[in-house]
Amino acid sequence: MSEIAIANEAVVEQSVQTSGTKPRKRHALSTRIWHWINAVSIIILFMSGLNISNAHRYLYWGDWGFSPEQAWLEVPRFPGWATIPGYYSLSGARDWHVIFSLVFAFSLLAFIILALLNGHMKRDIFARAREWRPGNIWADIKQHLKLNFEHGEGKYNILQKISYAGVILILIPLMIFTGMVMSPGMEAAWPWMTELFGGRQSARSLHFIAAWLLFAFFVVHIVLVVLAGPIHQLRDMTTGGRE
Repeated sequence: MSEIAIANEAVVEQSVQTSGTKPRKRHALSTRIWHWINAVSIIILFMSGLNISNAHRYLYWGDWGFSPEQAWLEVPRFPGWATIPGYYSLSGARDWHVIFSLVFAFSLLAFIILALLNGHMKRDIFARAREWRPGNIWADIKQHLKLNFEHGEGKYNILQKISYAGVILILIPLMIFTGMVMSPGMEAAWPWMTELFGGRQSARSLHFIAAWLLFAFFVVHIVLVVLAGPIHQLRDMTTGGRE
């Protein structure tokens, strides 16, 4: 831990002893629970999704498509070590995918409701108007390039707020709803949703794109945690840390 971090913790300890008040947790219990459930769900969904992708490695736009010449992208075949199960099994992969898609969706719903009720969404995720100034965003980028992540207003800086809001409010819901469209039962019950995404094959393509964008976010997130100090970050996301 850096000298600055040690000094900051000492100040907090002294402040607590002086005031007699308990410091607020950096991460609420609901945030911590959702974070770890989400991490496990994303890993299992991604790896089982790769197994499902091996069943038909072509992506199309519109309502239908089958032959390679109609595809806009041919997906590579993924090895067993990258898939769940670790061998080709469409039925097995679908079972894993369906179970954890429900965990994924309902945990997100619970997190959003709690984050709205406890003010986490408004206080920490939604950026204020002044934070959107180009000068502020550029300053934030420069601080990131210097590997200085503890800056900006509140718990998260503007780049963190943009990425977290984009993942929570756009990317994950896109994954969930396009996944629903690919289910024959859902398509029969709610055909308007299929039309909303431009057809079942378009929904499948968007699902694939969103999955890889989420994977990219996951990788960048892990890298930044390592650069920012993994022990400190993991401890805070497990015990809550201090504001």
